[in-house]
Amino acid sequence: MAKKLFVGSLSWNTTDQTLRDFFAQAGTVASATVITDRMSGKSRGFGFVEMSNDEEAEKAKELNGKPLDGRNIFVNEARPMQPRDDRGGDMR
Repeated sequence: MAKKLFVGSLSWNTTDQTLRDFFAQAGTVASATVITDRMSGKSRGFGFVEMSNDEEAEKAKELNGKPLDGRNIFVNEARPMQPRDDRGGDMR
């Protein structure tokens, strides 16, 4: 079963492809996504990588603190998304 990892402290220059290539050293990457700002399209400095199985995900966690695009990244198991409060935005 695939396991999702949170990756923080990303460089503004890191792309989905460089994230995928970096984590490929730990095994098969099912998906790699750098989260971007909706308005500007710039990276928000974090992303998610989904490894194809638990063993590879554990190996990928060992990349915590390693440099990617000039920054030492933070790797941890992703937490489930929590429901968000209604922020009152009227979308009429």
